Amino acid sequence: MTVHFPFDNTYTRLPERFFARLTPTSVTAPRLIRLNRDLALQLCLDPDRLSSPEGVALLSGNRVPDAAEPIAMAYAGHQFGQFVPQLGDGRAILLGEVVDQNGIRRDIQLKGSGPTPFSRRGDGRAALGPVLREYLVSEAMAALGLPTTRALAAVLTGETVVRETPLPGAVLTRVASSHIRVGTFQFFAARQDVEGLRLLADYVIGRHYPQAAESDRPYHALLDQVIAAQADLIARWLHIGFIHGVMNTDNMSIAGETIDYGPCAFMDAYDPATVFSSIDQHGRYAYGNQPRIGLWNLTRLAETLLPLLSEDQEKAVREASEALEAFSSKFEAAYHAGLRRKLGLLTEREDDPTLAGDLLKAMAENQADFTLTFRRLSDAAAGSEADEAVRNLFINPLAYDAWAARWRERLTQEPQDAATRRAAMRAVNPAYIPRNHRVEAVIQAAVERDDFAPFEELLMVLSQPYEDQPASAHYAEPPEPHQRVYRTFCGT
Repeated sequence: MTVHFPFDNTYTRLPERFFARLTPTSVTAPRLIRLNRDLALQLCLDPDRLSSPEGVALLSGNRVPDAAEPIAMAYAGHQFGQFVPQLGDGRAILLGEVVDQNGIRRDIQLKGSGPTPFSRRGDGRAALGPVLREYLVSEAMAALGLPTTRALAAVLTGETVVRETPLPGAVLTRVASSHIRVGTFQFFAARQDVEGLRLLADYVIGRHYPQAAESDRPYHALLDQVIAAQADLIARWLHIGFIHGVMNTDNMSIAGETIDYGPCAFMDAYDPATVFSSIDQHGRYAYGNQPRIGLWNLTRLAETLLPLLSEDQEKAVREASEALEAFSSKFEAAYHAGLRRKLGLLTEREDDPTLAGDLLKAMAENQADFTLTFRRLSDAAAGSEADEAVRNLFINPLAYDAWAARWRERLTQEPQDAATRRAAMRAVNPAYIPRNHRVEAVIQAAVERDDFAPFEELLMVLSQPYEDQPASAHYAEPPEPHQRVYRTFCGT
């Protein structure tokens, strides 16, 4: 049974200094954990053939598909504020590009497929736990409606990787609009390779932002559009309580997708200072810091583009500064528009940001669960008889009562009826997110008992985050004190 990938590779047409050509390292005994059949069909791939022994050989790196041009991409990056001039794909190999059913070009990459010239003494492998975490969280993000990389498949390698302890090895097949990062631009800027920067910028414009080519200042337009995409993406992260965990510049996608799900997590109780990543000891990438860090990263991107913006250094800096100044207003507009939708406000009033901010403040002071508060507000919007379910989430229920009186007064200024409002709120306030204690339980079952039934069950629940699922209602509940997971770990 032949597996055909309709590759049409464009990144490999760039100069050789953009990447290293190599093949994945074979593994001992590949076994398919899961294939994302719906995504395979979107990519014009045959899921039955991908599930066959030949398909599993391709998904594990034991065979290279016809027309693939496997490469490890070069990039640099700021990691926790410190610049590293060469990073690159240290355990990932890009097989090639396909054009999906919607005409969108998508990368297909193997993650955990062996060492590359960028591995920096690493083994180039991935442990099962991080592969399952990325599969679950990236697919949950897609179901929630956020721009994200996707998971096509997860495969056990039959080999052991050694981290703090020996762990089962695995390979994730990741799909992205591209794997180009802010750090990709930094790689060429660090080498003062202006020709490389221009080739990269032209490639990104052609692939992701073709409308920028129509501007009389195409590189300025490119910067504007990347800033707008990231402002919108980060606002949407905050709307669902998502914490990326490691917002280094090499983990920021130029395409505006969420990428590199390492020590990521979703908040339970609302607290802007929430940090999960075990390596983020000073809270640089805390939930509430993500907009500030997003702007910091985009500033690093703007610095790389200065030679393309103008030959006059001062003029280039002015242009870059003008573009960056728009980030805050774009983010605030997207963030507050999303909060209005979460509160059932379809019209705009001057005091709406204060109303939303006061709810968040009360939630933080009363350790109210972020996801459940907004989900239950959706029912409370239809009538005060549902208030009790929201009040119970607050240490001091009177704090909710005081705010709810103002909210109900504001709702009287809205044109829609209660049923319409409730439906609109339930469409943006999920009941199910990949809560950290659930993800960790799934990983534990798989790693310790080779039991993937919990993984399959959680994945199914997360595929319909906005729907009531009575048989799975317990997945919506926050963790009990003894179930709380306070630290997540990087996938390397």
